[in-house]
Amino acid sequence: QVQLVESGGGLVQPGGSLRLSCAASGRMFRSYVMAWFRQAPGKEREFVGRIRWSGDSTYVADLVKGRFTISSDYSKNTVYLQMNSLKPEDTAIYYCAASSKYFPGARDVNYWGQGTQVTVSS
Repeated sequence: QVQLVESGGGLVQPGGSLRLSCAASGRMFRSYVMAWFRQAPGKEREFVGRIRWSGDSTYVADLVKGRFTISSDYSKNTVYLQMNSLKPEDTAIYYCAASSKYFPGARDVNYWGQGTQVTVSS
């Protein structure tokens, strides 16, 4: 079993920044690819990006490329989602996920965090 706990969400003005954290624990969690998804009201959960614990392979979706970055801190068992130049359309619940797939879709996720709300509004 793997446990994932997100933190760092909140209310931010357009153009602002937030950093989300995902603390992982449990059995063999480093064997999984870590990913971020988000879900806006009335929409499907969508893939944002993913990283391996070694930090040597990251990928972010085109919809956030150039604004969001993913990183990991192996010593702290934590992955991060740095979000810059936030837009109102980035408003969603953001979920941390662990998957055995290299490029996971929502159906490929083995473990989900509880989610953290990000609201971008003036």
